[in-house]
Amino acid sequence: RPGMDEPGGPGQAGDRAALRRRPRAMLTAQREPARLEVSSMNSRQRILAAIDHDPPDRVPLDLGATPSSGISAMAYGRLCEHLDLACGPTRVYDVVQQLAQPAEPLLERLGVDAVDVGRAFEGGPGDWHAVQLADGSPASYPRWFRPEAKPGGGFIARAPDGEPIAEMPAGGAFFDQTCYPWIDGYPADLSGLDEAMGKVLWAAFATPPWDRVGEEGFWEALRARTLELREGTDRALVIGAGCNLFEWGTFLRRLDNFLMDLACDPGGVERLLDALMERHLAFLGKVCAAVGDLVDIVRFGDDLGMDGGPFMSPEAYRRHFKPRHRQLCEYVKSHSGMRTFLHSCGSIYQLIPDLIEAGFEVLNPVQTSSRDMQPDRLKREFGGDLTFWGAGCDTRRILNLAEPEEVRAHVLENLDILAPGGGFVFNTVHNILPEVPPRNIEAMYAALDEFNGGSPTSSREGSRGRRSLPPGELRRHWTRTGRKPSSTEDNS
Repeated sequence: RPGMDEPGGPGQAGDRAALRRRPRAMLTAQREPARLEVSSMNSRQRILAAIDHDPPDRVPLDLGATPSSGISAMAYGRLCEHLDLACGPTRVYDVVQQLAQPAEPLLERLGVDAVDVGRAFEGGPGDWHAVQLADGSPASYPRWFRPEAKPGGGFIARAPDGEPIAEMPAGGAFFDQTCYPWIDGYPADLSGLDEAMGKVLWAAFATPPWDRVGEEGFWEALRARTLELREGTDRALVIGAGCNLFEWGTFLRRLDNFLMDLACDPGGVERLLDALMERHLAFLGKVCAAVGDLVDIVRFGDDLGMDGGPFMSPEAYRRHFKPRHRQLCEYVKSHSGMRTFLHSCGSIYQLIPDLIEAGFEVLNPVQTSSRDMQPDRLKREFGGDLTFWGAGCDTRRILNLAEPEEVRAHVLENLDILAPGGGFVFNTVHNILPEVPPRNIEAMYAALDEFNGGSPTSSREGSRGRRSLPPGELRRHWTRTGRKPSSTEDNS
């Protein structure tokens, strides 16, 4: 297996702050230059400049380009109403997490700089059916997702063969996994892996475009629709490729069993990971061939942390996962122009040097409420090597519970830390949850607007990137002083 004999990695070297800047030699010539002039940046150039650590004209913003940087359908409906925006029906594109696909009026109002390729497969009214969310608000589900109401409340979702695989309790905000196909152990023959994966809710109820991957002509349609999307927007395009490794072990075996497997049955873990990699690389080959020259960022996922630290030791990560993560990243970089993005929740500070060496360029959601994940620490030690896509506002204690002025102060503090020098895309720490008051969401985006040089406001008046400073002035301040302009400088 390629890379299995690699040395341990930077954790053996000691000083994390001395971690070398990743070489850019693996970036292919297909990659679009981040920008020509700061003053002429569009959204795509702004995102790519941030990833390349070339300070952009303003801090770029994401809402909804990934299923870990989005907004609950219930919160979305209230936000659109609060902002008096005609966003149309609330379409729940991620049925497991109950996330809304943000409509163009909201993206334009906020000045969002990235979108999910899956929105090109959203379809027309006939592709959706009306439902009522737990708070009583109207929404739409994809036509293929029709969970059954349970007596007494809640819903059950079934696999195509009728087996129950997910459940939402009464008043719930998302579906929980209830089927773990290999909970009793690994089969001697892993040829049934595809069938087992199909019984896991994340695969069975996939987000667009992967809910259509089995349709005839899908890969040709993916290229055609992605090309149309790229020609119709200057926003950066993101595609989710998944390719989870650790998480697939937990989906199939259940978290407690797979953690024990890492310690007690490493051979079984290796067999599973080899089988997964065979499928992941074949899938990545199709993705890169179809849209690798059109999409800007490919998103991988593997939740490696919990609140108090990683799920495994750095040594276990290096043994089982790092070589395979490296193989995935190297494949993308040698077969496409896409940047590599990893979603991993929790406290993963101990693993970040290895993630950088594996080839990940972007980290999300940057769970700053977890141990060792303080924004200043992360920026100081890893800010030259990673782009932090998240960490803009804590969704656990601030966005949902604080007053708007507290939200503003919290966001401005995080921006002061994370924005200088590029390497930052503003987003909440994971998705905006159902209970978040719309006034707090408005305060969060107004703080970002304020930081970017505009006046604190409840409305962008449809102007993307409006600022009181001349174009490029923020960049000059960051380059020269390492900080954003003060209010005095802003008015000069």
